[in-house]
Amino acid sequence: METETMNIKIRLTEESRVNQLDPNNIVFGTLFTDHMFVADCVNGVWQTPEIVPYGDIAYNPAFATLHYGQSIFEGMKAFKNEENDVLIFRPLENFKRFNISAERMCMAQVPEEIFIGGLEELLKIDAAWVPKGEDNSLYLRPFMFATDVYLGVRPSLNYRFMIIMSPAGKYYATPPKVKVETEFIRAAPGGVGYAKCAGNYAASLYPAKLAAEQGYTQLLWTDAIEHKYFEESGTMNVMFVKDGKIITPAVSTTILKGITRDTLLKLAQSMGIEIEERRVSVAEIIEGISIGSVTEVFGAGTAVVVSPFAAIGFEGTDYVLPEITENSLSTKLKNALNDIRTGKVEDTFDWVWKV
Repeated sequence: METETMNIKIRLTEESRVNQLDPNNIVFGTLFTDHMFVADCVNGVWQTPEIVPYGDIAYNPAFATLHYGQSIFEGMKAFKNEENDVLIFRPLENFKRFNISAERMCMAQVPEEIFIGGLEELLKIDAAWVPKGEDNSLYLRPFMFATDVYLGVRPSLNYRFMIIMSPAGKYYATPPKVKVETEFIRAAPGGVGYAKCAGNYAASLYPAKLAAEQGYTQLLWTDAIEHKYFEESGTMNVMFVKDGKIITPAVSTTILKGITRDTLLKLAQSMGIEIEERRVSVAEIIEGISIGSVTEVFGAGTAVVVSPFAAIGFEGTDYVLPEITENSLSTKLKNALNDIRTGKVEDTFDWVWKV
């Protein structure tokens, strides 16, 4: 059936697939909810959005995005509290960052009522898909791509914005072993490293493949000029615990301004943990692991949340990190974050939105 709600045209699926969801066996990014949100921008004017059954979409072989790469996305999560309410975590920050990416890629700005309003309405319809359980959530993927049918190098005049949702469990089953990348680069100053655009991830696939063949789960990217300073990891920002302090690379045009990163730093400050945002050299961290002053290295991102590393590979040597315990800073930060996101404790930061 079709209805009109909040100026969104809604067409519901005839039969839900939610019985395919097993909260005890969730593989990230493989199962999708019953519905998706779609809104088209035609010559600068946003058309009436729709929520329709999840499924394939038609595209023209000359779509500009297929040839010139105008494509951006965000990653977000929704949770359920003990009362079965659906909670979204810091959605306005994702909305702001999405439009920062859009500006850098010469794409249309998405209005808040479409981004946030569409997300909330979609979550209301597919609320049954939000899984409970430790490390479980509903992963939210807003994205936008160019839809001009034109073979010419210029910004598209037309765009499609969509939201799809996928139940998510723990991203890494075991702590990843990461390799310091000193040949390939993720981003260069003045480029698109700070934008969440598809091309950044496409460029990372080949060096990540080479690292996987050497037994590594992920890469630790270094700066494009000297390869002496850490930037971020493949799916996350990176943080180091040295002498009880959290040290992390300062954000720049080559580093994604992670919302989980920002969240963890604010949580750490509230706990009285000293923080340094600065250039972090590879030599400093390798030496620190060797002498015991660096006790933890972990990634921070929407998908991985807080992901401690087991070892860092550099110049043919694996530098093994101490085993993470309940007293580790990464554990305390992860637990504090999860308690806020799932409504177990009072949200004094005003980060959580109830749908």
